[in-house]
Amino acid sequence: MPNHEPAEVNPNAGYSPRLCNDDLAPTRNQTWSWYNIFSFWMSDVHSMGGYVVAASFFTLGLASWQVLLCLLVGICIVQLCANLVAKPSQMAGVPYAVICRQAFGVFGANIPAVIRGLIAFAWYGIQTYLAANALMLVALKFWPSLATMTEGHFLGLSHLGWVCFGIMWVLQAMVFWHGMNAIKRFIDVAGPAVYVVMMALAGWILYQTGFDGISFTLASKSLSTGEQTWQMITATALVVSYFSGPLLNIGDFSRYGKSMSEIKRGNRWGLPFNFLLFSIVTVVIVSGTQSLFGQMITDPIETVSRVGNSLAMAIGLLTMITATIGINIVANFVSPAFDFSNCSPQKISFRTGGMIAAVGSVLLTPWNLFQSPELIHYTLDVLGAFIGPLFGILLADFYLIKRGKVFVDDLFDDTPKGRYWYKNGFNPKAIVALIPSVAVGLIISFIPGLHEVANFSWFIGAALGAGCYRWVARHERAADVRGFPAQVAMSKE
Repeated sequence: MPNHEPAEVNPNAGYSPRLCNDDLAPTRNQTWSWYNIFSFWMSDVHSMGGYVVAASFFTLGLASWQVLLCLLVGICIVQLCANLVAKPSQMAGVPYAVICRQAFGVFGANIPAVIRGLIAFAWYGIQTYLAANALMLVALKFWPSLATMTEGHFLGLSHLGWVCFGIMWVLQAMVFWHGMNAIKRFIDVAGPAVYVVMMALAGWILYQTGFDGISFTLASKSLSTGEQTWQMITATALVVSYFSGPLLNIGDFSRYGKSMSEIKRGNRWGLPFNFLLFSIVTVVIVSGTQSLFGQMITDPIETVSRVGNSLAMAIGLLTMITATIGINIVANFVSPAFDFSNCSPQKISFRTGGMIAAVGSVLLTPWNLFQSPELIHYTLDVLGAFIGPLFGILLADFYLIKRGKVFVDDLFDDTPKGRYWYKNGFNPKAIVALIPSVAVGLIISFIPGLHEVANFSWFIGAALGAGCYRWVARHERAADVRGFPAQVAMSKE
């Protein structure tokens, strides 16, 4: 949980209870170092989803150097954007939902908060389902008699599937329930643990196939120069889209950072360096499966399940389960916890907000969503259509309109005198910029003829959101704030 002040000290006494609770209030004790941010990104990268994404880029018909270039350019864009998004939250010590009050108004911020929370809602369930599948493989390996529990189904999931899903649901809730300090400790271990398993799996494959069995160009199809260029651009865009969710709410974690220099260092090591190393190890494993099993396997669960040693297989799968718990907590649990708490601070705490997402993820029956590739495709496109404009508006407001300043006290002021009151607590200009930007992204996503353009929905949405907001708010650039030094959050480099 966010750090609390001693009982006799209440620096938030003047804040409106409609806008503040202990979890949303500015963090007074910012202790996270670069390694904690590095671990945050490791938890995002080192997952089954990250593995599949990295592996799939080597099947596009591109040479290895082209794929690695796409990965590097894409992840550097993510790094740059992460630094930009992290800064206002680190300065003010507040989560994403609260910093959105600058652009959308103290009550209007519930719009981007709920959008981000609902997106996390669905993906939390899908990631839990993936981890439950891995757990089911382990269970069936050691207790084959459990196979009878896979025959009956309820709401589209087998009885054993429900048991495994329930176990994963409870394990994640236990980590989350102990608060941000427990989450920090967990992700500090989860990311590095996957590297141990990945390196061991790569070593085992190299032992089985030899270096001659590894090829860094996995595709058999040949592409023209124009096709290669388009595939490289598409792959670069997909890298950014994949990380767009945690990228938007990195402020939920950067608020605890000691300084922006620590945040930037963590982003540098956690993104370009870490992602490329992970991708290289991934392609060694995927390439080895082509030689070893006669087919290219991009699913890490299936690869680990084919390892002959039962104990090694169990350790590998359990570690990947741990990694999936890590990404689920940082990307899909913490975000809705703050986002839903922001809607009603006195009734919904950080814990309650997270549990709303956890319960909702079960009601969505995510296994049914995941079993429809077409629906998953549309989900990814819609995610980009919503997240891109939110990202663009947030940055345009902070850097272009507010000139990089945050008036912390006004973030918690629900009176007309508050700087972020706008009109009844809503900023109509941000909403006007958001609606058409999202609409364009959704139109692109659902028109079959624009399928290839939909891969760039995040970029299109971000550009439209930033451009529209910058234009409609062009007369509202912040006045000189030198007269309010006590209220303005300053970046600690």
